[in-house]
Amino acid sequence: MRMAGFVLRGALGIVAFWLVVMAALYWAMDRWQQPRQARVTAQGALELPRQTDGHFRVAGTVNGEPVLFVVDTGASIVSVSEALARRAGLRGGESASFHTANGVRSGRIVRADSVVLSGGPRVDNLRVRLGLQVGDESQGLLGENFLQHFHMEIDGDRMLL
Repeated sequence: MRMAGFVLRGALGIVAFWLVVMAALYWAMDRWQQPRQARVTAQGALELPRQTDGHFRVAGTVNGEPVLFVVDTGASIVSVSEALARRAGLRGGESASFHTANGVRSGRIVRADSVVLSGGPRVDNLRVRLGLQVGDESQGLLGENFLQHFHMEIDGDRMLL
């Protein structure tokens, strides 16, 4: 009887140990995958750190609607999903076809009252492409029609606007 209790406690101890190890690994991976935040430097530039997947991301808004932008210097125009466009009040527009890395896609182009990045960079009355899905519906691409308004510099793992 005494031996069975010892074995049971030993097995429970091993299970508890591995549960603690797995919880610590989960916490560490969750922290590691959290997006690094943009910051404004003392010189007034917006500094975007490169994320773990190699992309630059920055929080912003389109007509006041929150969006997480992936900076895409190969995209000619800011692009958001139809769902985000509805929430931001982007309606109408002209039909257009877009040549993407995944082939030709159809969508619409509308004018947004404002596209603003956290830290302040803002462009008003900007053309925005609707219909692109990047990750989930609250993400978008920050294209050249926004970036051209600012001096942009990439230095290793950071981008300065």
